[in-house]
Amino acid sequence: MMTKEDVTELFANIAENAPWDLSQPLLWGYYFTNPTSEPLEQAATLLALQGYRPVELYQPELDDPAAAPVWVLHVEKAEVHSVDSLHARNGELMAFAQENQLASYDGMDVGPVGAPEVPQL
Repeated sequence: MMTKEDVTELFANIAENAPWDLSQPLLWGYYFTNPTSEPLEQAATLLALQGYRPVELYQPELDDPAAAPVWVLHVEKAEVHSVDSLHARNGELMAFAQENQLASYDGMDVGPVGAPEVPQL
């Protein structure tokens, strides 16, 4: 999980390098992984009930052909965060992954609301 210091650095990077107003809603993307897709499908339904929008469930190409296959669930939510609220959200989503027996909460990314794709910082 990102430490609070990591989140602080992310906010400083956004303030310095992105033309986004941190006091307005941004599109926050959150990622979960699992070796099979079914638990992620169930997680997508539960997260949708909490206001997240399921974006994609996919199996990424892996650099190592011997690596075990993995599935990724991407959900997003437009919201305003501070360092403290994003740090807390990451903790909540990590707990959600554990409670739902997913392999991991794999972190987040952010972009402007209405962007066709969410760039990673």
